[in-house]
Amino acid sequence: MTWTKQQKQTVFACYLGWTLDAFDFFLMVFMLKYVAEEFHVDKPTVTNALMLTLAARPIGAFIFGRLADRFGRRPVLMADIVLYSIFGFASAFSPNLVVFFVLRTLFGVAMGGEWGVGSSLTMESIPANSRGLVSGLLQAGYPTGYLLAAVANYFLFDHIGWRGMFMLSLVPALLTLYVRRNVPESPGWEEARNQVKPGFVETLAKEWKLSLYAILLMTAFNFFSHGTQDLYPLFLQEQHKFDTHTVSTLAIIANVGAIIGGLSAGMLSEKIGRRNAITLAALIALPVIPLWAFSTDVAMLAVGAFLIQISVQGAWGVIPAHLNEIAPNAVRATFPGLVYQLGNLLASRCGPIQAGYAKAHDNNFGMALALTAGIVALVIAVLIRFSRERRGEVMQTV
Repeated sequence: MTWTKQQKQTVFACYLGWTLDAFDFFLMVFMLKYVAEEFHVDKPTVTNALMLTLAARPIGAFIFGRLADRFGRRPVLMADIVLYSIFGFASAFSPNLVVFFVLRTLFGVAMGGEWGVGSSLTMESIPANSRGLVSGLLQAGYPTGYLLAAVANYFLFDHIGWRGMFMLSLVPALLTLYVRRNVPESPGWEEARNQVKPGFVETLAKEWKLSLYAILLMTAFNFFSHGTQDLYPLFLQEQHKFDTHTVSTLAIIANVGAIIGGLSAGMLSEKIGRRNAITLAALIALPVIPLWAFSTDVAMLAVGAFLIQISVQGAWGVIPAHLNEIAPNAVRATFPGLVYQLGNLLASRCGPIQAGYAKAHDNNFGMALALTAGIVALVIAVLIRFSRERRGEVMQTV
């Protein structure tokens, strides 16, 4: 089936929305060390900012998801992008750690709404046989945002400092101008906008087993991503004593691997199924972990970073399509984002746990990262076998 111009514009806008959302989030992981120095606290304390952001995301997923199911995907997406940009920008002006934590929490609420609304708008707007490819592309926005944050850190940090870096968070707000001009409402939502839909509680009560399973699955997935990404710059700074440019370069290499992994696994899932593609991607991590976490040479660390993120984001690249396909029809804008972000809530202590482990073991961040990645890769490979396979099914909103 040939894509229309509007379908292409919708995919591009939602990809950029998630890219810039991730950009705002991952600016934080490069700034942990400097925020700790600014407010005279240790680094594990500052990692609580990551935890608060992740823990707040389910609130945003629920609020913005419900609004999108009622008022449409497009206007809610625009409002959400503006809000996460404003809260990210405001973080630059924090006078103390308490205010900084509050602003990162509010940023988490806004960040939590983007993924579910954007993915439902995308998946409801494209041909069914393109979902695997677009799923990988949409999820590739996450490592693309990380990559952009690494590039910004490489070129700008030495000139503008940590507060200046957070001011860059205002840039994503410009995306709303593109969405307003070029992106139409979801065809599925438009067709069903005047029809009576089952209630949210009623729908989830009927599908409670699916809901609990999806939350558990997304908890494992969020441990997989945040457990290999969030403290990676700190691992390079503290354990290997690398400078800003080396840290940024290794993060860029890792995220190139992540983008390749997400796109490849997304496309592969159209041929071998969503569950098989996720299983394969997750298990790739196991032989790569020693190279990624325990190498001492920069070149070997780069190879390990590249390969581990092929695995992590390869598994993740299938998730936008898979969650939207298994979601109850009446709450598609709410369900995928909510279970995803509830998984984030349950995994939100990952950063502080890893930092605490490293602090207790002579700054051994490598072991903390390795244990997380190895355990969770196996858990995902097992859990995904219990999921429903609904590749290519027609998506309706009622």
